[in-house]
Amino acid sequence: MSQHRPLPPLDAIPAYIQTIHDYQQQAQRHVPEDVWGYLNGGAMHELSVQNNCQQFQNIQLIPRHLNDLTQGNTRFHLFGLEYPHPIFLAPIGHQALFHPQAEAASALAAEVMQSNIILSTFSNTAMDELTHHNPYKWFQLYWQGSREKSLALIKQAEQSGYRALVITVDAPHVGIRDRERKLFFQLPKNMQHPHTPTHLSFPDVSPSESQLFQGLMQIAPKWSDIAWVIANTQLPVILKGILHPADAQKALDYGVAGIIVSNHGGRIVDTTIPPLIALEKIRAIVPADYPVLFDGGIRRGTDVFKAIALGANAILIGRPYIYGLATAGALGVAHVIRMLKEEFEITMALMGTATIKDINQDYIYRI
Repeated sequence: MSQHRPLPPLDAIPAYIQTIHDYQQQAQRHVPEDVWGYLNGGAMHELSVQNNCQQFQNIQLIPRHLNDLTQGNTRFHLFGLEYPHPIFLAPIGHQALFHPQAEAASALAAEVMQSNIILSTFSNTAMDELTHHNPYKWFQLYWQGSREKSLALIKQAEQSGYRALVITVDAPHVGIRDRERKLFFQLPKNMQHPHTPTHLSFPDVSPSESQLFQGLMQIAPKWSDIAWVIANTQLPVILKGILHPADAQKALDYGVAGIIVSNHGGRIVDTTIPPLIALEKIRAIVPADYPVLFDGGIRRGTDVFKAIALGANAILIGRPYIYGLATAGALGVAHVIRMLKEEFEITMALMGTATIKDINQDYIYRI
């Protein structure tokens, strides 16, 4: 299949890039066609990818006026630490696909913008290469098929100054991604992954058994493994990929410190419930002070506001910051964070909310 020759990353941000949508259009010029399909594609018909964003259009804002906003700010507390704003970078692996400096560039931008970064197990950058004293970094763990192998990564994260452990629970198997397969996307054979091989070895199964159920799922994590992790780390353990209120309750019962409501950007199971709907259902059954983060479809500052109004403590962005990375490396990622933060601040002010604690469902209306 013919592919365009990607442009090299920019070393300055053009004046015409003003929004995340602008970055998306620009980024396509800087990556090969198959990599672009990998980044933007989702499972099957990609309905979940579309619905994640569409849900925000189904909620309208109801501003309040004449409030005193002179002490306004975007600060909030989470796990004993004050964060300057609630815009976090979701874990995304293989970032060398998008820029030569990979996660090192994203991490630098996050540190400059005081944005919390969640480093993927499939990072091309070693976790100890991120600034040790930066408090705004968590490590995302894909279960390594055994407790022993998983614990080795957990202990390394502790020693490298990471403040929380995020276990992704919704992707024991890759989604059926049609667009990616039609483009024959494959990771480069020489791509370095310092923390894990990209493919775990499965248990042997007999011809009468399923490679999936009796093979792969034998080494997938279970609730007992989550309990074991919690007992073997001092870090807060957060589960990413929770959509069902019953799983949120179970996480609470097991002592999980917080959850990230997410459908993996629509990349795993198509037509799952959109995270924005799941967020409201989950927030209704967990304690008011229980940390619930949101991931999926954030593109504007108004989206951040709506997610917080529905109960999110903080939000994660994924594809948007990769658009920035592909366009202009660390500079592009920092600009994406800054744009979203500025849009969110302006939205807060125009909505009559001085602090994040002021944002609630009184300010929104469902169509």
